[in-house]
Amino acid sequence: MPEISMRSLLLNLGHALDHFFLLIYTTAVIAMAPEFGLSYGEMLPYATGAFIAFGLGSLPAGWLGDHWSRHGMMIVFFIGIGLASLATGLARSPWQIGIALTVVGIFAAIYHPVGIAMLVQNARAVGLTLGVNGLAGNLGVALAALITGFLVDIYGWRMAFYLPGALSILLGIAFWLTVPKEDLAPAKRAPKILPLPRQLLIRVFVVLTATSICGSLIFNVTTVSMPKLFQERLDQIATTGSEIGIYVAIVFALAALAQLFSGHLIDKHPLKAVFLPVALVQVPLFYLAATADNLPLLVLATAAMFLVFGQIPFGDAMVAKFFDDRWRSRVYALRLTVSFSVSAIAIPIVGIVHATGGGFTLLLQLLAVVGMFTVLAVLFLPNERQAIAAAAPAE
Repeated sequence: MPEISMRSLLLNLGHALDHFFLLIYTTAVIAMAPEFGLSYGEMLPYATGAFIAFGLGSLPAGWLGDHWSRHGMMIVFFIGIGLASLATGLARSPWQIGIALTVVGIFAAIYHPVGIAMLVQNARAVGLTLGVNGLAGNLGVALAALITGFLVDIYGWRMAFYLPGALSILLGIAFWLTVPKEDLAPAKRAPKILPLPRQLLIRVFVVLTATSICGSLIFNVTTVSMPKLFQERLDQIATTGSEIGIYVAIVFALAALAQLFSGHLIDKHPLKAVFLPVALVQVPLFYLAATADNLPLLVLATAAMFLVFGQIPFGDAMVAKFFDDRWRSRVYALRLTVSFSVSAIAIPIVGIVHATGGGFTLLLQLLAVVGMFTVLAVLFLPNERQAIAAAAPAE
């Protein structure tokens, strides 16, 4: 099992909070839209800036993590995203909400290139470490819908931003006080693995970027739209915000367990041998879910999300297996900048397709097509054992 320490505990909690904060709005917006006199489709796009910032902010965050301090950047993450969430709760107009959410996205961008690189830098079982971290992150996804739904129903939508914001600030203080600082910035350390041939690294990075783009697009579309999808299609079993939140949380919590299985398999088998079937099977599940409702939809959504979440550790594992720790934050940042920036179109896609009458039938069919592109990209992934054998000798 991965080492359990205050450092790893807080890093895993940070992953949970990262996804939690990005998805508070997607549940709260159902209650917020009537207050501002807007429809769901009109109100949802105000979160677009958060997802764009989530992608574009990764590059400077990764550079600072490698050249300044991953420890310092994580303190900035916890406290900064907490303050931005408090500001969102204080907003009095849709534009103020959009600006505050964009700031949330800026601080959210820190976690993946910095926190994950910090977590795996000394890990013995990289796959399982990433699996546990992925489970934590996606429990944050699940709890976002559940906790936000309850807070909105009981206290109103503003409290759904206030309480998580205060918690994050407290965790940032705990990280500052309990986690030791690094002695040396990662970029200044000696290499830990032999350098791979340049052509092979480029090939891996292209596959990494392509699969990340597709995976991030699918992940964001599904997590953003699921509360509304369930409101429309689970009409026989869910009628309130709390009930919708419970079903979304159940689906995401069960799906998050997939990362433990993925992580275990990554440590035992070549990435491609595990990644390819995971990517392939999700395609027909999305196609079938496109026309389902109530219990059949719930079953199909759970199965599809199990594979979507199970796919997440593969990208991080590619970086950990093929790239040296000295520049992992920058590699994470480069692929996240591309994939998360592209995936930011998930917000307008959901809003536009929903508002123009295509509905969730067309949306889920489009996800099946994106899933096929993931499969094609994985086919070009090299075997990491052969890649390591081809590594250039250290000078």
